Amino acid sequence: MHDLTYVIDTFFALFAMVLIIFMVPGFAMLEAGLVRTKNVSAVLMMNTMIYAVASMGFLLFGYTLAFGAWGSDSMSLYAAFLFQMAFVGKVVNIMSGGISERAEILPMALFTVIMATVLYPVVVNWVWGADMLAGTFLDLSMYDLAGSTVIHSTGGWALLAAILIIGSRKGKYTKDGKIKAIPASNIPLVTLGAFLLWIGWFGFNGGSVGSIASKESADAVALTILNTNTAGLAGAIVAGLIMYARYRKLDITMILNGALGGLVAITAGPDLYNIYEPILIGGIGAVLVVLAVPFFDKIQIDDPVGALSVHLVNGIWGTLAVGLFAADGDSITLLGQLKGIVAIAIFAFVASYVVLKLINLILPLRTSEENEYDGLDLEVCGLESYPEFVNSKT
Repeated sequence: MHDLTYVIDTFFALFAMVLIIFMVPGFAMLEAGLVRTKNVSAVLMMNTMIYAVASMGFLLFGYTLAFGAWGSDSMSLYAAFLFQMAFVGKVVNIMSGGISERAEILPMALFTVIMATVLYPVVVNWVWGADMLAGTFLDLSMYDLAGSTVIHSTGGWALLAAILIIGSRKGKYTKDGKIKAIPASNIPLVTLGAFLLWIGWFGFNGGSVGSIASKESADAVALTILNTNTAGLAGAIVAGLIMYARYRKLDITMILNGALGGLVAITAGPDLYNIYEPILIGGIGAVLVVLAVPFFDKIQIDDPVGALSVHLVNGIWGTLAVGLFAADGDSITLLGQLKGIVAIAIFAFVASYVVLKLINLILPLRTSEENEYDGLDLEVCGLESYPEFVNSKT
């Protein structure tokens, strides 16, 4: 019986890992559709290299720092590793879209190595892993099943640090502070990417339950996936309603970001809620996205894909939601959730900012003005995604 449980949970972890890897093309398609045609190949190449570099770094160094040692009693240790490896690239994927169209590839590859081998594993160690802070004042007692804070907020804080160093795209903001809209190049790709991410989330959250080999654990996995999907549905509906009420337009990009915001928000505790609470959590997530996108633009934080609004803002909200809707007064408290949010925010932002600043001294993070004007595709990749189109230079 033990062998059967072992086999079932190993298969479950491998299946969840495959679903999570669907998020690699998800991020790639979403970002490729939201940038201008002259930068599409560069975005696709960046996402491909993030998966390769981050996964290799986690294999060689990061996993051991996070968990102390390779091993699992409930499933194959290789499956346990692969499941955790599937997460690591997502932290940098969150960054890649937000700094697209003006970031150099090599320095970002170097940062990806450091994020995958040191920065992200340290955060994982504190919350899911070996817990080097155990027994100290800084010991984090937060509940974060699949990473509203550990993954989404960590990537969001790193992205904010990168944008502050790199700056906005040329022409995005005028000298008198006005915002110039830079339209997306391919809405069908944006839609495909968002739905690939949505599908991947079922492995992301469902797989984080850890086991499916008993009736109780199977019910927990099913509830987790149900609540994950419900939050995404609520996010899409609420974002659509807000956009129609305000502008009499149904902006598909904002609706999709509303869905993604709901998915991020539910990620901290989808196994803890009844089937109705995710409607409220996902709906609030969509409201936050709709408010945050123009807010970041107003303060001239140029985020072409809305990653800060989706991942950072809703990573924070989702972690707080656990303390509001699922606190038990013992292992889960609102104060414990807040403490974890603040500690990881300080570490992720400060460490990322320092590392990026140091890299910038050696390899400038921002591409040249000429490359930005011409587009990164020819300079970085030597080919264009749409060579038969005449690029507009803006």
